[in-house]
Amino acid sequence: MNRINKPSATLAVALAAALMLAGCGTGGAPQQEPPLAGAAIGGDFTLTDSKGQTVRWSDFAGKYRVVYFGYAYCPDICPTDMQRVAQGLKELKAKDPEKAARIQPIFITIDPERDTQAVVGEFTAAFSPDIIGLTGTPEQIAATAKTFKVFYQKGEAQPGGGYLVDHSNVTYLFGPDGEPIATLPTDKGGAAVAAELERWVS
Repeated sequence: MNRINKPSATLAVALAAALMLAGCGTGGAPQQEPPLAGAAIGGDFTLTDSKGQTVRWSDFAGKYRVVYFGYAYCPDICPTDMQRVAQGLKELKAKDPEKAARIQPIFITIDPERDTQAVVGEFTAAFSPDIIGLTGTPEQIAATAKTFKVFYQKGEAQPGGGYLVDHSNVTYLFGPDGEPIATLPTDKGGAAVAAELERWVS
């Protein structure tokens, strides 16, 4: 079983607020301040996509961004979360294609040792062609995870080879200017993800 560690204390406060304030809206403009408004989460990074192209946070200016940190060899949590993100985006696209087109889903590995460009490309393509998979050097990944308040740590070797990576599993939604808006309820399924995206994306 892949162990998931809790986020930092600062992020925990923001997430608690998200749980209290965020709900499944019915679309239209938000009636309240975004749960993560003003939180120091996210920012500049320089990583590499599955085609070997350099990708920066600023490349997504003007787009809403769904950001998830995980790893391709994760046995359970990461594939489930990514599947629900993809389902949520698919549901929103069917209901409001223009709104869905303003969202860019991004998967960032926390296991650069194994998650090469090809691996992150295959992993994200298994869920949706719209998801961009990013990797980088261990130093680049560490710096990016710190910027997004994501914890990860290589676990002990497993019988038969390989290893797990302990990490916080939070799915973030950022606005067109890169501002943190809310977390997405991947634990509640694709329909809940779609509803939350509809609530905050304008």
